[in-house]
Amino acid sequence: MNARAQATASQPHVASYYVASSLPQPDQPVLQGELIADVCVVGGGFSGLNTALELAERGLNVVLLEANRIGWGASGRNGGQLIRGVGHGLDQFANVIGADGVRQMKLMGLEAVEIVRRRVEKFQIPCDLTWGYCDLANKPSDLEGFAEDAEELRGLGYRYETRLLQANEMHTVVGSNRYVGGLIDMGSGHLHPLNLALGEAAAAQQLGVKLFEQSAVTHIDYGPKVRVHTAQGSVRAKTLVLGCNAYLNNLNPQLSGKVLPAGSYIIATEPLSEEQAHSLLPQNMAVCDQRVALDYYRLSADRRLLFGGACHYSGRDPKDIGAYMRPKMLEVFPQLASAKIDYQWGGMIGIGANRLPQIGRLAEQPNVYYAQAYSGHGVNATHLAGKLLAEAISGQHSGGFDLFAKVPHITFPGGKHLRSPLLALGMLWHRLKELV
Repeated sequence: MNARAQATASQPHVASYYVASSLPQPDQPVLQGELIADVCVVGGGFSGLNTALELAERGLNVVLLEANRIGWGASGRNGGQLIRGVGHGLDQFANVIGADGVRQMKLMGLEAVEIVRRRVEKFQIPCDLTWGYCDLANKPSDLEGFAEDAEELRGLGYRYETRLLQANEMHTVVGSNRYVGGLIDMGSGHLHPLNLALGEAAAAQQLGVKLFEQSAVTHIDYGPKVRVHTAQGSVRAKTLVLGCNAYLNNLNPQLSGKVLPAGSYIIATEPLSEEQAHSLLPQNMAVCDQRVALDYYRLSADRRLLFGGACHYSGRDPKDIGAYMRPKMLEVFPQLASAKIDYQWGGMIGIGANRLPQIGRLAEQPNVYYAQAYSGHGVNATHLAGKLLAEAISGQHSGGFDLFAKVPHITFPGGKHLRSPLLALGMLWHRLKELV
């Protein structure tokens, strides 16, 4: 069998605060000629890098192909929030995987953060990892949900501090009157995502993974062994892993139809004084509110406010991200009216219909594995996906891969041209419900 994709010209990293403050990034070679490997991984973001790294730790020979640069997609552009959990409303899957399966998924959502913690410690990756996170309640019902979350975490044996905050305590976390309460979680936090990706790429290379950049896959020959073609070379492998998420495009229509690329946008202020930064986020926590078009924000290591959100399903980016996002920031922090915006950028995250990461393998091609659709939990869930994929490929089944693979995922209706407008209408409905 043969699958073709439109070859796209390679692109540099989107200009962002992360690129401006990143570790030195060595150029990886372009794939030329033919290589043979145990596993070929497509995608140089967190999914691909962590799958490659985990496989190499298990002794497999791995080649990784990236169309642009390592960390070029969402892995190097996101809000940098490392938050527990892998999905939204996991109890809905009890009819498929049972109550115990749901509990196991919830535990894996906690393990996912620990995988990042251990990886940073083991390879000494300088990615500004900082612990402390707070969910922000926009309305009383949000706070009621937080109380249920805290009780559930206790039942799961969560070992980090969690604490509910009432409205009169919110000033200890955020310098805004916008919120009616919160839930502190000291087992979640924030980091510099591009530096994490670059550090993991270096670690993978140390373990023998062959990395290639500017090597977009043009088509794939499926079969008992796969042959993955680029413009100047190819890789023959026993196993293929597709870790492209929102940037899969037409490389595999079966998978790309199950994930919706949605735009998310971030602005970074000029460096703030210690006094200013402390007044905004006194405990230097990452925070996130509960609306459909959520706000998420945190401080960088050099005291910039990184403010993101405005999830777009329309497929069209704002003409001026700074002009679009600045008013949203000022609704939360009017005291920043005179602060300059030094950086503005955006990118695509991958969202599935049921908001659960899609981790599995193709039924008709059992040597083709995939991971995608993290729906906003990508920093930690990608690391879990890499571990589960490596376990399955190497024959070390822990059961986690099978749980995720059992959950069915629908294809978004309307094809690629109608998919985004239809979902945009659906999200508008949810936003209207928030006003009731």
